Amino acid sequence: MNNKAVVLGANYYIGLSTIRCLGVHGVHVAAVDYSWDGAYGLESKYVSEGLIGPHYKEDPKGLLSFLIEYAKKESVPPVLIPTADPYVEFVDEHLHELREYFLIPQTEQGLYTKIMDKGTLHALASEHGVAVPETVNADDENFVQKVEESIQYPCLVKPVDSPAFVSKFRRKLFKVYNKEELIEKVNLAKKEDIEVIIQRVIPGFDDHMYTFDAYLNQDAKVTHWVTCQKLRQFPINFGASVYTQQKYVPELYELGAKFLEGIGYKGFAEIEFKKDAETGRFYLIEINVRITNLNSLLDKTGINIPYIMYRELTGDPVEPKAVEEDKNLVFWYAYEDLLAVREYVKTGQLSMKHVLTSYFRPKAHAIWDTRDPKPAIAFGRKMVGLVAGKVLKRG
Repeated sequence: MNNKAVVLGANYYIGLSTIRCLGVHGVHVAAVDYSWDGAYGLESKYVSEGLIGPHYKEDPKGLLSFLIEYAKKESVPPVLIPTADPYVEFVDEHLHELREYFLIPQTEQGLYTKIMDKGTLHALASEHGVAVPETVNADDENFVQKVEESIQYPCLVKPVDSPAFVSKFRRKLFKVYNKEELIEKVNLAKKEDIEVIIQRVIPGFDDHMYTFDAYLNQDAKVTHWVTCQKLRQFPINFGASVYTQQKYVPELYELGAKFLEGIGYKGFAEIEFKKDAETGRFYLIEINVRITNLNSLLDKTGINIPYIMYRELTGDPVEPKAVEEDKNLVFWYAYEDLLAVREYVKTGQLSMKHVLTSYFRPKAHAIWDTRDPKPAIAFGRKMVGLVAGKVLKRG
C-alpha cells in the first residue's frame, strides 16, 4: 500500500471514522484540518500524519496549493477523501487541478454540487422516475399562493445550498405553519442571500426515514450497498442520525441504484428517503456525497466504504458485497442522542420506556472505540470546556 490517503476534516466523527476505517488496514493516513483546536480526530492512533492547512472558505487557493504541494512530494498519487460538505464543494470546484495529483472517484466536475443543490437534485430525480416531495421555489411569482394551493401548511422551507444554511442558522430547515411564518422565514433566508425552496411535509415519524448507502465503481455501477432506518435524529424530526439501525429494504436498492447509475455517479453516495406513512411510497429527500454519519455502522456490517474506495482507486478492488439481511446493529452518537431523547420525551413523541428498551442492542459508536480511546477523551475535554465556558458566561 504505497498510496497514502489524505482525509479532509478531523474535527467531527465522520472524519474520525474514515481515519479508523483506513488505518485499521495499514493505510498511511494523512489527516488534514484547519486547526488543532477541537480536531479530536487527529488524536487517533491511526493518524500517520496530522496536518494543519488553510481554511477551505477563508483561503481556498491556499488550501489547493497546500494539498498539491503535499502530493507532489509523493512517488504515487494519494487518495483524497473529503469528509464534510464544505470540503466536497472545495474538491468539486478544483476537481481538474486536484485530479492531476490525487486519486478521486468522481470524474465529472460539477456533479457533486449538482446533487447537493436541492433544486437540481429534484429535477434529476424526477427525470429518472424517483419521487420527490411537491416543491415550490421561493423565487416564483405568487409563491405563497402556489404553496397554499399545492402544498398547504405545515410545510418546510429548505435551503438549496445546505452547508451555507446550516452554517448560518444551525439547523437544516424551517418548519412553518401559516402564511405569516412562511413569508418571515423566506425573507430571513433571502436577507442572508440563501436560496430556499418550499416542500410538502411527507407524513410519518422519524423512523420513516431510510438511507441507501452505496459505492459505485469507475464504470458507475453499484458494487457495495446497505440500507438503514433512522430511529432518532437531532434536531428531532428534521436532523441528522443519532440512533439508526441497519435494516434490509430491497426496494431502496431498486430505487437508489437505478438513479445513481443513471446519472453516471462514481464513488460513495447516501440517498435519504422518507416513506409516506399514508401511502407507503418512498420519496427522495437528499443525497450525501461525502462519507456518511453512519460510516461506523456500515463498517460494522462489513461495508468499509473508505477502504473500498481506496482499494478500487489504487487498482486492487475488493469483491462486491451487499448486506441482504438484518444484523441487529445500531449506530449511536450518544452526546446528541441524549439531547434528542430529552426533546422526544418532552414533546410526547417517545416514552422513556421505549427509549431505554432501544439501548439493549449491539452498537457502532460515533466516537468511542476501545481500540482507539484518545479521540473520545479529547472530545470529552472539548465538551467540558464548552459547558464551563457557558457557565462562566452566565456568571
